[in-house]
Amino acid sequence: MEGAFDIVGCPFFLYDLMKKHNFRELVIWQDTMSFVKKVYGLSMQLPAEERFGLISQVNRSSISIPSNIAEGSGRSSSKEFVRFLEIALSSAYELETQLILINELYNLDTKEHLTELSSLQKKIGAFIRKVKSMQMIENK
Repeated sequence: MEGAFDIVGCPFFLYDLMKKHNFRELVIWQDTMSFVKKVYGLSMQLPAEERFGLISQVNRSSISIPSNIAEGSGRSSSKEFVRFLEIALSSAYELETQLILINELYNLDTKEHLTELSSLQKKIGAFIRKVKSMQMIENK
């Protein structure tokens, strides 16, 4: 990419930078993918009668987090990407509620999951702010 530094000030350069992320290279996606596997491990400890209830809901909520990050990364604008990141964050809050319920209903220890989820929520929020700041530069 010859002369990349010559066009740093060009909005089109910034747009191309933000236009599509390779979601597999995003650390936040990688971290949330690892977390999904931990949630699946926890959900397997729930009673069989929760198969179509809490187990299904917890698994769907956890999968939704990296899935929305991936889907948003393919959108054509950073504004759309932010929208999907916000959906991922909302799914993380939904999952937090379900993990609390698992602890209260079945006395399974979810403290480690909740701690890691809180960290992921903060990372997603920080990433949203970063993309929004790039969006402001992009729109200048």
